[in-house]
Amino acid sequence: MEQVQVTFRNMSTSDALEKLAREKADKLQRLFPRITSCHVVVETTANRTAKGNVCHVRIDVSAPGAELAAHHEPPPHTFDDAYSAMRTAFDMMRRQLEQHFDKLRGDVKTHGEPLPGFEATYEPAQGKEGPHKTKTAPVH
Repeated sequence: MEQVQVTFRNMSTSDALEKLAREKADKLQRLFPRITSCHVVVETTANRTAKGNVCHVRIDVSAPGAELAAHHEPPPHTFDDAYSAMRTAFDMMRRQLEQHFDKLRGDVKTHGEPLPGFEATYEPAQGKEGPHKTKTAPVH
């Protein structure tokens, strides 16, 4: 992965937050070596709560076949400091990357053929109950 970009908006640059972002991005890179780029945006809004500014974190990651984005925005009337917002956003991104690379590897669970001796049937007269597995007699 090329250089990790960390951008701060509506707030002063924080060496500690930048270091945390780079550490988290490096960890993602170790877990998913095919990541090509990572951009982290840490932003505070003008809406101050009694405990301070509300912090938003957005992470954009490029990987083969995908442009993924994770965005953490705390619910209204709650307080998330920048550190917990960043940890939450990186956790969201890790889950998205796991799903993406599982899909690329073909590890996604699919519905295969019915088991031998069973056949999926749907009889409209059954109403909303839907498809049922019924035992069919073996063919000799």
